[in-house]
Amino acid sequence: MPHLSGIDTGNNQAGLNQEPPFGTYAPSRFQRAVIGLTRTQPETWLGKRIAFAARRLVLAGLKSPLDVDVFGRRFRVHPEDNVCEKRVLFTPQFFDPVERQVLTACLHDGFTFVDLGANVGVYSLFVAGLAGRNARVLAVEPQPEIYRRLAFNVTANDLGTIRTLQCAVADRTGTLDLFIDRGNRGQSSIAMKTGERVSVPCRTLDGLLAEAGFDRVDALKIDIEGAEDTVLVPFFSSAPERRWPALILLEMSSDRWKTDCVKLCIDHGYRISQRTRLNVILRRTPDGASAAA
Repeated sequence: MPHLSGIDTGNNQAGLNQEPPFGTYAPSRFQRAVIGLTRTQPETWLGKRIAFAARRLVLAGLKSPLDVDVFGRRFRVHPEDNVCEKRVLFTPQFFDPVERQVLTACLHDGFTFVDLGANVGVYSLFVAGLAGRNARVLAVEPQPEIYRRLAFNVTANDLGTIRTLQCAVADRTGTLDLFIDRGNRGQSSIAMKTGERVSVPCRTLDGLLAEAGFDRVDALKIDIEGAEDTVLVPFFSSAPERRWPALILLEMSSDRWKTDCVKLCIDHGYRISQRTRLNVILRRTPDGASAAA
């Protein structure tokens, strides 16, 4: 892969060398028992109630991260301040099962995946773990602390197909303000202007892909807490069509701007394939024509 300005080709190795190796924070026998219980619950009302009640037994006395396997990959999770990490620690079976199934069905040799708002790498490591040695995964996360966790998880798995980049993706190259949600770091955002403010580098998606040498993208996951339009509008305006993703996983809510993002994709030749509780899955139509009809 070509050199990417700002990309951490060593996954922040200097900082990671200060991290205890994976396995240092192995769960205790009690913690393993509770995690095993929560991970076997079905996605029913009762199953969720049992899982959510049981996980409190671990969270109440937890004073360190935990090193666990999730989807066959190694993760060091910090569930105290990130809902994503709490979900995959206790109930990975509930974590976007439709989205994971769709991605699995799309995998092929040389699969390319771009993960915007990569968080601690759940999607990136899931895809890389299944896609094989010729896959190319780009995991992009702007938040310094969450990026540190992402880089550790990528390094702990040593797959060789994931590159990480600490920056925001927006409508310009430069810097912008990121607002940190200390209660749930996964909801930190450049659009929702509440919380601690930090300055982070930013890039455009087209520029990022061009510099990374991605001439095509098989799948794009974009979950950047309210800033999706600042990425997609300029991307469709400037990027050559060969770089338009074949599949887009777009974090979705009832907010008007999210609806507009879906319409934007439809106007550029995508159709809604599926809707889930958290995301809308869009596929590009074979001829690239508008799928509005």
